Amino acid sequence: MITKEVSFQVKNTKRGSLYVEDILGRDLRMASLAIQAKLPPRYQDITNDQLTKLAKDVGVSHITLLAKTPDDIIGVRSSDPEEIDMSTKEWGYWYDAFQQLLSLAPVKVEKGITLPYYWSGPIEIADSNPQHIDKWGYYYDGTTNYIINPFFRDNEVLEYENRFGPQSIIKDFTREEGILELIVLNPKHFGKKKEVVHSNGQSYTRISAEPYWYGDYKYPNIKTDSDYIKKAIKTNDVQSYKAHINGRNIIKTFLPAFNGDPFVIELVYDYGLIQKELAHELKVHILLSIAIMIIVLIISFIFSRSITQPIGYIVEQVNEIAQGNFGKHLHLNRKDELGLLTENVNALSNHLRSYVDDLKRSKELIEFQAYHDPLTGLLNRRYFQEKIKHIIDPNDKGRTLSVLFIDMDRFKQVNDSFGHNKGDELLKIVAERIKQCLPDKDRNIITRQGGDEFIIILVNYDLQETKEAAEGVISSLKKPYSIDGNEIYLGASCGISLYPEQTENFDTLVIYADLAMYSAKKMGGNRLTVYSEQLMNSNIGRPRLEARLRKAIENKKIEVYYQPKINAESDTLFGAEALLRWTDEDLGFVSPELFIPIAEETGLIQPLWELVMKMACGQMSQWNKNRSVPLSISVNFSARQFQEPSNMVKQVKEILSETKLGPENFEIEITESILLNNSSDIVESLHSLQDAGISISIDDFGTGYSSLNYLRNLPINTLKIDKSFIQDIKEDWGNSEIAEAVINLARSLHLNVIAEGVEQEYQKEFLLSKNCLQMQGYLFSKPLKKEEFDQFLDSKEKGQR
Repeated sequence: MITKEVSFQVKNTKRGSLYVEDILGRDLRMASLAIQAKLPPRYQDITNDQLTKLAKDVGVSHITLLAKTPDDIIGVRSSDPEEIDMSTKEWGYWYDAFQQLLSLAPVKVEKGITLPYYWSGPIEIADSNPQHIDKWGYYYDGTTNYIINPFFRDNEVLEYENRFGPQSIIKDFTREEGILELIVLNPKHFGKKKEVVHSNGQSYTRISAEPYWYGDYKYPNIKTDSDYIKKAIKTNDVQSYKAHINGRNIIKTFLPAFNGDPFVIELVYDYGLIQKELAHELKVHILLSIAIMIIVLIISFIFSRSITQPIGYIVEQVNEIAQGNFGKHLHLNRKDELGLLTENVNALSNHLRSYVDDLKRSKELIEFQAYHDPLTGLLNRRYFQEKIKHIIDPNDKGRTLSVLFIDMDRFKQVNDSFGHNKGDELLKIVAERIKQCLPDKDRNIITRQGGDEFIIILVNYDLQETKEAAEGVISSLKKPYSIDGNEIYLGASCGISLYPEQTENFDTLVIYADLAMYSAKKMGGNRLTVYSEQLMNSNIGRPRLEARLRKAIENKKIEVYYQPKINAESDTLFGAEALLRWTDEDLGFVSPELFIPIAEETGLIQPLWELVMKMACGQMSQWNKNRSVPLSISVNFSARQFQEPSNMVKQVKEILSETKLGPENFEIEITESILLNNSSDIVESLHSLQDAGISISIDDFGTGYSSLNYLRNLPINTLKIDKSFIQDIKEDWGNSEIAEAVINLARSLHLNVIAEGVEQEYQKEFLLSKNCLQMQGYLFSKPLKKEEFDQFLDSKEKGQR
């Protein structure tokens, strides 16, 4: 506030002083014209006394006449004796101004004010006598041989600043307690050598060159102050520092100001007084803080029990609710916020109880609807596909299953004749009759597959019991149905397949039952047929499978699944085996054991092989794009591929090139039966593949007619231990002799070895103990779809990081 007030006064005073100074300059010009009118044109005709009287008449302090000599401009006449013979040669821009006046040119020294034939210099202070202050004027219009120089001295010059300047404000502020010094500094000349003009034994300092303009410099620290003044001007920001000067601890503050020439206001404050005030304030705050703390402690002590006890009770009860005790009620008789919180918690507990009950009922309803047929209430196709296939337990060797595939005879004609609504009523009656025939829910699973097809699973029925149950169902279903007074007759065809007698694969089991059902229908319906090899080899059902397979290959409906190959020692993925999967729209899942032999017999194996090669190699190429260590893919080759070995080699190379998969990342898997021929063409083709960088693996090793001769002479890289040998290994590592023999054989022949069908941890431990590190099987992963393999790959990479 102080510095802003002083700064304001200084700026106003400066503007006013300059204005007054210009007025004085113009007054001196008027005086010059009056003097010229009173004097002759030659200074030789003028006396000093004449000038003294004339100065008094025109109201100036003194009059001096300046004339040019060959090498100077000097005072030739003056009412001030000290001005006579005064040289101006060393006066700098003053001398330049005199030269310009004498040449009748406008003065251009950029100091003072310039009027026609006239120039007034700035105010000067006599260095020898600081109280001696002058304001000069110079006039020359060419009509005289001298420059007329009237000037004012002392009070006339600084009267405005003395009356209206900031001195009185500075004095008032320095009377305030703690303010020791208030001074207006000249940053341009502070701390520098004093600028002095010497003339005729006299020295002058211009006001603009004074180091400070207003106030007294009582606490000098010139070097440090000079640095802080420069910093304040440069940053246009307030600067301060502490010091010990004249026996006092002080704070000096410098405030920059800009109004034409910049200046700095310095304020010196008694820091000892500040410290005293701070100590007093600190003491007051400490006492106040202690008082507040005591009050807070008392209040806390008073209210703690009334607040913390009910809060603890609420927290304890809420924890019980959070643990699932929904519906629990809190009892707290309070009218404050805790009472309101208790009411809200009770409301929330009731809401959660209702929500959970509703959610449970909704979940039960959704699960029921998801896995039950809405028309008949029987289990539906989705339940069959997702749940029933897991009914086969490999560890339960004594369990048997019978699959009954039932299709209603003549239902389509009845449905078309009486309408779908009547058809739905018939299906409800059919479902009820089946349930009545098979009431034991622990041993019977009844599902509706859609339309008029039903599949029944009988648990632990022998063949005779299965036939009796099936005949009972068929007999019940052929009884007449009464719909709106109309008597309707239907029949049922039933196909039966048996586990584990016919197959251990559940999907194949269903297909066998389906084929048997079609056989029963072909024979007139209303009967049962048990699946057999003779049935499969007959023309019944086989043409349908062949047609569907051909269509699936043409429409690329055959899927490739990928079973990961794992280095069990480091738990790292190094490759995958491509496996075929076919799910038909009508037949459902068809086992490779069923359709691959058909493909080989009908010649469809070649387009099927090409489809698998392109899909598997292309996908592995995509997976390897951003991998530093690429994965390999292995594909099974049938004997049909080796009927034209050279063409097969050409096709393999073309597909690898087309899919951009490196040969080193591709492996073919062949069975021992292919090698039995040992024909020169087959051997040559295998050598060609191996020379191209492709690996060759013997699949299901040990199950065929193994020959050490072909292992030693043919280009083979890997032996794959058949899963039957792995699954024979017992938990105590019994029955492991064949697996160990194959591992030792591969090692002695310097072949790689991999075990398939690893499903138990103890099987893995046995193989690791025999230094068989590469494995595949359900212990690590089942065969995966492309999307599932993507996720498996991501999880492995994250686990390795």
